Amino acid sequence: MVSASKQVKRTSKRPARKVSCEECYFRCNLLCALDLAEPCATFRPNEAQLRPPQQLRFVFRQERRSRAAWAFPSAQEQAALHA
Repeated sequence: MVSASKQVKRTSKRPARKVSCEECYFRCNLLCALDLAEPCATFRPNEAQLRPPQQLRFVFRQERRSRAAWAFPSAQEQAALHA
């Protein structure tokens, strides 16, 4: 079993693809009023049709302890204390 701290991070060897305003949904549908040399913060790929980007999944970490730090006494132990 490999612990989470010993896992190797994977890095992408491909360079990031450059996007342009010509590929933007707003530019392709004549909704863009900006005249910029590079894509703006509202860039959306035309293929996505304004669907928001997929969010990362939340993954719970594995419990690190095998036992609880404290526990309630069992019924027999409680009976013995009050007997």
